Amino acid sequence: MPPQMTGAQMLWESLIREGVDVVFGYPGGSIMPVYDALLDYPQVRHVLTRHEQGAAHAADAYARTLRDQGKVGVAMATSGPGATNLTTGIANAFMDSSPVVFITGQVSAEYLGTDAFQEIDVTGISLPITKHNFLVTRAEDIPRVVREAFHIARTGRPGPVLIDLCKNAQNDTAPFVWPTEVRLPGYRPPQRADEDALAEATRLLAEAQRPVILAGQGVLMSGAMPELRALAEKADIPVAMTLLGLGALPLEHHLALGMMGMHGEYFVNMAIQHADLLIALGMRFDDRVTGKLEAYAPQARKIHVEVDPAEIGKNVPVDVALLGDLKTVLRQWLPRVAEARRPAWREQIAAWRADTQEHDVVHKTRRNGKGPLRGPEVIQRLWETTAGQDVIIATGVGQHQMWAAQYYRFPQPYRLVTSGGLGTMGFGLPAGVGAAVAHPDKEVWVIEGDGGFQMTQAEMATAVQEGLNIKIVVLNNNYLGMVRQWQELFYDRRYSAVLLHNPDFVKLADAHGIPARRVTERREVDAAFAFARQHQGPVLLEFRVPPEDNVFPMVTTSDPLHEMIRRPEEEPHVERSDWAGAAP
Repeated sequence: MPPQMTGAQMLWESLIREGVDVVFGYPGGSIMPVYDALLDYPQVRHVLTRHEQGAAHAADAYARTLRDQGKVGVAMATSGPGATNLTTGIANAFMDSSPVVFITGQVSAEYLGTDAFQEIDVTGISLPITKHNFLVTRAEDIPRVVREAFHIARTGRPGPVLIDLCKNAQNDTAPFVWPTEVRLPGYRPPQRADEDALAEATRLLAEAQRPVILAGQGVLMSGAMPELRALAEKADIPVAMTLLGLGALPLEHHLALGMMGMHGEYFVNMAIQHADLLIALGMRFDDRVTGKLEAYAPQARKIHVEVDPAEIGKNVPVDVALLGDLKTVLRQWLPRVAEARRPAWREQIAAWRADTQEHDVVHKTRRNGKGPLRGPEVIQRLWETTAGQDVIIATGVGQHQMWAAQYYRFPQPYRLVTSGGLGTMGFGLPAGVGAAVAHPDKEVWVIEGDGGFQMTQAEMATAVQEGLNIKIVVLNNNYLGMVRQWQELFYDRRYSAVLLHNPDFVKLADAHGIPARRVTERREVDAAFAFARQHQGPVLLEFRVPPEDNVFPMVTTSDPLHEMIRRPEEEPHVERSDWAGAAP
């Protein structure tokens, strides 16, 4: 006979069977039976964040950095405001295809629709930002729902799934029956590509003289890094990467180009615009990648390898679609691909790359030996400090994020954790918490701006409470930097609502018991990094950088990819902001 359990006990039993050993969350009235039952399951670590949004981002980062192990993140909250506070994190996971199961408490089924205390229709709210969601009103349904939720979250194109548990379902008792298989007749993610499509893709590649591979996050999600490398090396194809695809091929590899798109380097975008064939692997032709669609890679035929049929032709028409799991499809295709060498194409790209180097901010600063400390150099020095070591970088969103993508040369997959599709400010610190919980043996560096950091700074307390080895870098320019940059370039420097009167970040860290330093000069950077690394727990470094510094290159969504605003020949005069409340 199956054992009798409460619904709350069934939930923990089911989570453990799905391999869950960490849950990020925040308790409340409608999820209290689940938290009471947690005391009987000491094998599950609960990380109490300081806000439900922090729990969502931490679970997201936990899943991303353990993707090679097939892990799914779990975040938990109560009903009403607890559930609504999760929604930004749910949307972020949805846009970035992160496998996370969100569990919310709900009022008892008899009160549904009565506007009971802290009742909110979170399944209705989350419908457009989840891969699927469930409202559970009966205890006996919990094992099946959990099994299905994890299967949906981790298979096909991964994504978030929400389980809304009525309080009566948590309290009621029923037999615990674990499903031996998942039966979802309408859910059949494609696996293998069509043979005729493979033949056509092979023909297009054989005819190409200037091919470029576009590697997206799908490469990392399918674990197709060896197959990507094999394709690139066999056919001598340069590889450009999306923001979330960084790490798919080590940037030190001779065929790795780096990030493409709005803030991609000049030589990368030029290669795409002059290509005669694009091979898009697990990416969705987002507007930040393409620029003006009508002028995107006008000479190129396009092959799109994708597991989600909805992405085929959604933004960019393609000549061949290879639908299926990326790793499986590349394994199908590789034996058909002929070996090739393209020295003329690589020489052209090398010339564009050399021209790019001459415009580089850090290159110029070091050559001149003068100038204020600037954001790009902080990231470059961090890369040089940690090169050859297995560290994880978690960022927020803004100028610092783009500098991290440009100047930190990610040698491995699953080592950059950042918000791509939703562009969620404040993602960095809670993401760092999730990454550090997932990898207690690794050093985690959080890179944030002064604006985004203040959105989720309360998670410093979580980092201290959990004893996490997180090093926090705050690039402080007293502005909402990326918004200010757009206002400078496109709104005649009419700065509206972007000036920040910041707290003293060093004192703020000290209030949490976190060692901290403020850095204002270029000569202080290396010593600050050494200071941070000598401590095993959280450390905060505040870097004062110029208020009017910009991220270049830059392509607006209304311009062709090759018509980028490049780094200026002569760097503009930039002044440092010398105190936390200084007006620039």
